[in-house]
Amino acid sequence: MTRERFGTTPEGRDVELLTIGTAPGPVLTVLTLGATAHRLEVEGGDGRRRDVVLGHGTVEERLASGDYVGGTIGRYANRIAGGRFELDGREVVVGAHDRGNSLHGGPDGFDRRVWDVVEHDASVVVLRLVSPDGDQGFPGTLTVEVRYEVDGDTVRVTHEATTDATTLCNLTNHAYLNLDGDGSGSADDHLLTVVADAYTPVDDTGIPLGAHAPVDGTPFDLRAPTRVGTASRTPHEQLVTSRGIDHNLVLTGWQPDGLLRHAATLASPATGTTVELWCDQPGLQVYTGNFLDGSLRSTDGVAYRQGDGVALEPQRFPDSPHHPEWPSAVLEPGERYVARLEWRFSR
Repeated sequence: MTRERFGTTPEGRDVELLTIGTAPGPVLTVLTLGATAHRLEVEGGDGRRRDVVLGHGTVEERLASGDYVGGTIGRYANRIAGGRFELDGREVVVGAHDRGNSLHGGPDGFDRRVWDVVEHDASVVVLRLVSPDGDQGFPGTLTVEVRYEVDGDTVRVTHEATTDATTLCNLTNHAYLNLDGDGSGSADDHLLTVVADAYTPVDDTGIPLGAHAPVDGTPFDLRAPTRVGTASRTPHEQLVTSRGIDHNLVLTGWQPDGLLRHAATLASPATGTTVELWCDQPGLQVYTGNFLDGSLRSTDGVAYRQGDGVALEPQRFPDSPHHPEWPSAVLEPGERYVARLEWRFSR
């Protein structure tokens, strides 16, 4: 367990690095800026230890980045069409900064905030953020806690939130995984499996076109292990604007019971490292690092390029406020929002 200073924000707030876990198991370093999974060192099947998540080396680089690397995303992960929705009979207008839509909570989302440390011991770190009423346009004061825990070969991430007024809440983690190691180059040769029979087609701004569609005969059929580069670079109209996969997959068998279910598996043939993603959410946004363009750097100063990491983001479906037939992201006073995910490593 270590706790050290990472840097300072332009407003003068200190940013800390909090480390949990012990080798030979996972060792996770969390940044208080964005409640971010900053480094995650695991042992591969070849016996070498590697940092398997992307990260930035300075506060300045994190704040200059628009790629949400490792951050906690909120209040609403993914997109809301036009940055507008109706809630309790009134229109709510939130920050719209992605082709006219709200993305990942707005231009100043939770991934850009300095969180308070609530707990830190050898295996657990808990961070808290209070988002005031009207933050990025969202109603209600939302109190959020993120708990990271290392247990054996598993890393658990639990998001919890309460509100004092009706609001939306849809939180996730935006870690980019590369099981060959941060800064090692493309993850195209990784094998990805997702337990999903359907996906959500989107327009050229990333907003759902309507109903979900079967994955059969599309690049989104990941029900068997599939090379990431093969799927993301397949000629398909849904991949043109997004330059690869940046889509919601509808997880098979989801029920609103809060139980964890196997959602995806990512494996590196090169290092013999595998991670299973388990979660309790109905959707999984799969993003193949399509807009990493060499302008951002790793913690070791290596430029990130297209395809250098794969983000697997459990969440409610994109633009769910405009689709009452989909699982709701509405949170009421007196309710507790809980969203859990686990990364289960093996070799």
